[in-house]
Amino acid sequence: MALPGGPRQTSGMHEYARQPAHAPTPGWTGAYLERIGAARPPRADAAALRELQLRHLMTVPFENLSVHLGQDVVLEEEKLVDKIVTDRRGGFCYELNGAFAALLRELGFRVVPLQARVFGDGGRLGIPYDHIALRVETDDATGPWLADVGFGDHALHPLELEARTEQDDPSGTFRFREAPQGDLDLLRDGSRQFRLDLRPRVLADFGAGSWYHRTSPDSHFTRSLICSRCTEGGRVTLRGRTLITTERGERHETELRDDAEVLAAYRDHFGIELTHPPVVRPPLTV
Repeated sequence: MALPGGPRQTSGMHEYARQPAHAPTPGWTGAYLERIGAARPPRADAAALRELQLRHLMTVPFENLSVHLGQDVVLEEEKLVDKIVTDRRGGFCYELNGAFAALLRELGFRVVPLQARVFGDGGRLGIPYDHIALRVETDDATGPWLADVGFGDHALHPLELEARTEQDDPSGTFRFREAPQGDLDLLRDGSRQFRLDLRPRVLADFGAGSWYHRTSPDSHFTRSLICSRCTEGGRVTLRGRTLITTERGERHETELRDDAEVLAAYRDHFGIELTHPPVVRPPLTV
């Protein structure tokens, strides 16, 4: 599915970095910072961005539960922030990076959404607007940075967008490599993760991608349940009824026996309170 992109832009980033429509109501910033266990940074510098991204990854899970609970996903910042802060939920990339962008702007960072296509089996690229990541400019003459809290098991720290050398991160070694048409491929430990289009976007541009991943039988989000977040020593993931913990390189899997154990896992590991466990719902057919 090809989507129009418009001409490439090399300037005018501030036009995209402004607060969009449907912004959260005043006073929400402190609640968001409390949600992720972060203090308000004194300035919008690289150190603050690094801390905010790490805290977000450790507290707000990457999850697709709304797809299988029959809940709509509305790409408006007010609704995305409310889901994370008030409902104590997570989301997939459009939700997590959409809300994170709102927080960063409120704290003084200059943020532009970028679209990416994820590499799948055999190096096949996914659909346009397959993923959203954030170009972030700070006030300390570093960067620009690629911030991303919505790609699951990924870089814990922002990546320097204009660097072409290897960048070490607790989760691996990352590198940007030039790709056709001015795009960039992001590699992790030598394996291509996604192809990044550097043209500025707005959140509404990702509506078709979000719809695809919530409805298409070809999307892995419609075929399985995932809830995952970073921990101090590794990662905790609930995949269906399988609880997976990774601690300092050691992986453990536990098959949960009943609904009560599943609900307890969502509550205890991810802070998500549910009345019943989600089950995989058949995707829409056309």
